[in-house]
Amino acid sequence: MALEVIAQTRKQQGTGASRRLRNSGKVPGIIYGGKKDPVTVELDHNALFHALRNEKFHASILDLTLDGSKEQVLLRAVNMHPYKMQVQHVDFQRVSADQKIHMKVPLHFVNAELSPAVKIAGAMVSHIMNDLEIRCLPADLPEFIEVDLSIMEIGHSVHLSDLKLPNGVEVAARGHENPAVATAQIPRAAIAEEEAAAATAAETAPSAGDVPAAKQKAEAAGGDKKDDKGGKK
Repeated sequence: MALEVIAQTRKQQGTGASRRLRNSGKVPGIIYGGKKDPVTVELDHNALFHALRNEKFHASILDLTLDGSKEQVLLRAVNMHPYKMQVQHVDFQRVSADQKIHMKVPLHFVNAELSPAVKIAGAMVSHIMNDLEIRCLPADLPEFIEVDLSIMEIGHSVHLSDLKLPNGVEVAARGHENPAVATAQIPRAAIAEEEAAAATAAETAPSAGDVPAAKQKAEAAGGDKKDDKGGKK
């Protein structure tokens, strides 16, 4: 089900008009692209702010209703206030069903706990990439791309070429690059702890020629008893 956005055409322009708009609980924005002219719009701030907290809102085709008329758009840019929880401006781009789009979609990492690296070696998985730029038709746009980590081994990485992309989806041009998406390594703290434990064990372990004092006393006592017994005979 497509996410919905409601907007109205913005009639007043300029910095002062935008400031008054924000003070009244609205957000200035623009819709561009396609075969239509750009249109400046305004949206309800609270509704937009809560929508932006949904990951799907950033990587989905949105049904935007403008003055009662619907069209499909993508969220392209969001400007936030430097320190307030306030949306300053938002950009939407129209999409056409027969034209491919470029879009960044989030990566969802799954099954790390089942991998030999984590389950057996106790490694930690680091996410090198959190999103991926793809190219596809609007109808094929995925909400996210899943990264299966179940076969990852210690010291190995999952690369871009290892990902299983949905039908109709391709990675945006990267030349011949095949970057790592995730890696598995033993934490440095754990390595240092193991090395310290090994060093301590080596320092406290007796050498082959050393005889513990308790053992020496026991052997000496045994020898005295034999001498006494032999003397009685």
